[in-house]
Amino acid sequence: MKRQVLLITLALLVMLPSLAQQKKSPSFDEVITSRRSIRSYDAKKKISEAEVRKLLTAVQDAPSWANQQPTKYYVAITPEKLSAVQDMVGGNKSRIIGAPVLIVSTYERGKSGFFQGDPANEVGDGWGAYDNGLSNCYLVLQARAMGFDTLIMGMREADKLRKLFSIPENETVMAVIALGYRAEEPRRPVHRSLDDIVKFF
Repeated sequence: MKRQVLLITLALLVMLPSLAQQKKSPSFDEVITSRRSIRSYDAKKKISEAEVRKLLTAVQDAPSWANQQPTKYYVAITPEKLSAVQDMVGGNKSRIIGAPVLIVSTYERGKSGFFQGDPANEVGDGWGAYDNGLSNCYLVLQARAMGFDTLIMGMREADKLRKLFSIPENETVMAVIALGYRAEEPRRPVHRSLDDIVKFF
């Protein structure tokens, strides 16, 4: 009996350092409050293709109109593609130089917001953009949960991106999303008061 207790004690002592080093998953509140639009990235820290795949697999759980899943992603992860995309985001180029991954987000037109080929209401293809935004929201939150940082950029040269990634004509290019690690802690922006954006009836 004493020998068993001794063996268990020794096993626990061996395991304790590794258990202490295991990274604790952040709570949803921590993900929400720590997510920021990052404009300065640590170029020394890389992200693997496997990590990006894990991230985008989680994004597939985002809701969409009738589960149409219109959002598509084109991932620049090689030095050549990263350099090319950096030249297609206007004034944001200097802000994303250290980001190891750039993701082009698109949506297929004529899917979300349509019923039997006709617009279901006056919003029409706007629902595709809406669903794309939901997918991108999942992306930036999951990225933060994994310890990454992001910047969604609307300044982009859609025609050049379309050519670079052979994006089909039936897809609308929405944004380029930088993915990496923050080089410094950003400040928390001031938000409008709740009463400015919410009305109860």
